[in-house]
Amino acid sequence: MTRSGHWHIQQIILVTLIGIVCGVIYQYGVNSLYNVCKVLVGSTGLSPFVDNVFAGLWFIAAPLSIYFVPAIGSATIGETLAALVEMFLGGQWGALTLAYGTVQGAGNEVGFFPNNYKAFTWLSCILGAIGAAFLSFIWDYFVSGYNHYGLVMLLLLLMTRIVSSIFLDGVLVKLITLQFDSVWRKETTVVK
Repeated sequence: MTRSGHWHIQQIILVTLIGIVCGVIYQYGVNSLYNVCKVLVGSTGLSPFVDNVFAGLWFIAAPLSIYFVPAIGSATIGETLAALVEMFLGGQWGALTLAYGTVQGAGNEVGFFPNNYKAFTWLSCILGAIGAAFLSFIWDYFVSGYNHYGLVMLLLLLMTRIVSSIFLDGVLVKLITLQFDSVWRKETTVVK
């Protein structure tokens, strides 16, 4: 398997599989844990923080898609497909999940655009994670009622989302892709 910035059938299938697997993980893993946490903190007033702590987990299909298909739009397509799968599996946000997926994927593209998607570096992963955090936060400002919060609360929620995104969407995904790199190096060495 090689990374290719061109959309051949292998890349289309791979991004589709990433979307499917991540959508299943989002619906049955992340959403389930998220719902438990929301119930546990519901009476404390900290419920909006749960949304932002979990945010980075909902962004991971995007950079994984870029890793395998370093091309404009691959993050947006991968994340939107994951959202589509999550929605069809009964996701609690319904059709709005698709819009979230598109926004999250587009935000991740920001980190990879400056180097023309060629390098999957720590910096591009972190910048993509921050891009996803900011763009999705702006979306939530208008769609999820964040516009009703005061400035201090908004800043705390934004910082929480950025930290979550950096660690879960940036660092975690980079560590996962380093494992893929290691496996591919071993396979290449064995083949030669």
